[in-house]
Parts: sequence; structure tokens; C-alpha cells
Amino acid sequence: MRIILLGGPGSGKGTQAKMLVDKLGIPQISTGDIFRAALKEGTPMGLKTKTFMDKGELVPDDVVIGVVEERLAKPDLDKGYMLDGFPRTLAQAKALDKILENQGKAISHAVLVDVPDEELVKRLSGRRTCRNSACGAMFHVMFNPSKKDGICDACGSELYQRNDDNEKTIRERLGVYNNQTAPLIQYYEAKSLLRKVEGLGPIEQIFGRIEQAIA
Repeated sequence: MRIILLGGPGSGKGTQAKMLVDKLGIPQISTGDIFRAALKEGTPMGLKTKTFMDKGELVPDDVVIGVVEERLAKPDLDKGYMLDGFPRTLAQAKALDKILENQGKAISHAVLVDVPDEELVKRLSGRRTCRNSACGAMFHVMFNPSKKDGICDACGSELYQRNDDNEKTIRERLGVYNNQTAPLIQYYEAKSLLRKVEGLGPIEQIFGRIEQAIA
């Protein structure tokens, strides 16, 4: 089974991804993991990636796709895998189809963990982090509040809101995600591969919906 997992920041996609790979016994593949492995192994595409990263530049699509193609050719993926964070754009989705076609394979499901934007803003903007870097405990003003407002339960240090957790930044991130992902949703829907799963409720309940969607 070859699965693509889609979901906005704060959707709980990462938690569901871990549960899914444990249940199915297939590897989880993220672009970050692929890049690190390619760099470590010194593959041709890994070395290309390094030239852009060393300059602090974004890795272009053709190189990202090349690194993914190298990874998908490895024998540990013969029984399937779950892609997390790739494809991010329509161009990447079409390139992935060509890679799989050359391998005589295809995507089984594109699972979307669907959470309304306002709920994502509420989830992300409520996060608070311990200012003590040696501790780094995390809380949430609604879902996991500290016993004393603004104070870490673990070490007594001040809690703060990270810059990327403020509402303005979150809405900007969601705007980018929605612009990139909307075409992907339409693309996989047209291929009858999209499995839209409601991402609200207890974690186990959401996972049950995913299991049912891909059964």
C-alpha cells in the first residue's frame, strides 16, 4: 500500500502518521528524512541538494523530485510506504505519478486529515513553550494548560508564545498551505484516490476513520 498523507499545520497529521505506519508496518517517508539520508550517503541527487542548501537557497523542484525518485527505488519500500510532506505541489504530484508509472506502481490512497482553518488557528496559537531551553516543556492554554498561568509545571520557568505560534504567522502559513494543497486535493479527487477524513475529535477516533477510509 502506497499512501500520501495530507493535512494542514496543527491537523494532527504527524500523530496519525506514526500510528498508521505502526499499524501497517510500512516506512514513513518525509522529504526531510530523504534529504538527510541522501546527504549522508553522498548520492548524486544528495550532492546536488547540498549545493543549494550550502547557499541557503530553496531546493528546486527537479532536485527534490530526483531525491525522492532515488529513495523510492530502494528495496525496503517494495511492500509500500507512506509519503508525508511530498508531494507539496501539483508539479510534484504529476512527477510522482511518472516515477511510479516507470516502476509499474501507483498510489493507493491520498488521505486528507481535514480540519477547519479556525480550529487550526486555535490549536496552534494556544501553544506555550518553557523559556528554559534545558526543559523545553510545552503546554496549551486550552487543551493542556499549566497549573499556574504562564509558569512551567516542570521547572518553574516562564512560558512564552513562539513567534511562529502567533495568529498572524499561523494564518500566513495556512494561506501558503491552502494555496499549495487545494490543487492536490482536486487532483487526487479526480483520480478517485482522495480519502477525506474529519480531523476533529479524539485521536483514536480520527485514526479509526482513517483505517475505515483505506480499508
